[in-house]
Amino acid sequence: MIPAARIAHHRRAAHLAPAVVIVAAMLAARLPVAQSHPALSLWLCLWLAADSLLLSRIARDGPGRPDARTVCATLAGACCLVSIAAPPALRAASLAMPGTMVAMALALLAHLALAGRQALAIARRDGTAARWESVAAQFLPPALVRLARAELVVLHMALLRWGGPADVPPGARAFAYHRHLTPMAITLLSLSAIEAAVYHVFLGHWSRLAALAMFVVSDLGLVYLVGVVKSFRFRPILLEADSLRIRAGLLLDVAVPLNRIESVSMAIDGADVRDAATLNAALLAWPNVIVHLRAPIDHHRLLRRRSIRRVAFRLDEPEPFVRLLQWRLGQP
Repeated sequence: MIPAARIAHHRRAAHLAPAVVIVAAMLAARLPVAQSHPALSLWLCLWLAADSLLLSRIARDGPGRPDARTVCATLAGACCLVSIAAPPALRAASLAMPGTMVAMALALLAHLALAGRQALAIARRDGTAARWESVAAQFLPPALVRLARAELVVLHMALLRWGGPADVPPGARAFAYHRHLTPMAITLLSLSAIEAAVYHVFLGHWSRLAALAMFVVSDLGLVYLVGVVKSFRFRPILLEADSLRIRAGLLLDVAVPLNRIESVSMAIDGADVRDAATLNAALLAWPNVIVHLRAPIDHHRLLRRRSIRRVAFRLDEPEPFVRLLQWRLGQP
């Protein structure tokens, strides 16, 4: 049997391989030999993009014949990527070949038709607000849809939410952790604003274009930082009916089933906190609560997967949380 670590490594490689192949193909298409044969270079780029994307999908989903939706989505994605990233000579060659344009248009239309039928079925079946993410994932790559959703959540948190209650589902008990973070968060925001202003002044004397680019990057980063800081209050740690949901604003959201929890304590051992099997969710402070698990659970972070046996975090008032969780676990 193949170890789980090797399977995870293969899946990460399957995610990264298409990007490497497509970037290499686009760079090779800018070489003089490729520029002198634009039609052949265009077809090679289309073939490499479609082949790498389809093989990556098969590697992630497992062995088996891909369905029509997967094939059409892969061909449409390859056509869009090559059309956007190809050099001008290759784009001009595609316009000069009507057959190529018709084939690319048919692949895109087939993908839109199949994805539209599936999206319509999801919209009719699912009545929740999250259905729009599933609908969009039928037309666009799911990773891109999740990234766009995360961006919209951060911007909404930073620009539109300035008051109101925290995000607490019905039947859940919330425990705050943001009070000890408030002074440090205000200091961090102030230093970031001062740093951005200083960069604007100095770069403005050197290059107006560089000052404008830094203005966009620094101000957007400041907006994101405001959203993350505000999320600490709006997203507390939750004790739900059957799980403990450990959150750190927009940075972390881990659900731990109550039947996996062995014990909870405020006696913190430094060796346990520093252990690789411990998820330390305390922000800018030492944790004051640690939860020990009966069996490890998987925690996915970007392209990494960790097996955790303990979760440490910090609460503003840890005693009520520990008493309530011990009562829920049937412990004295």
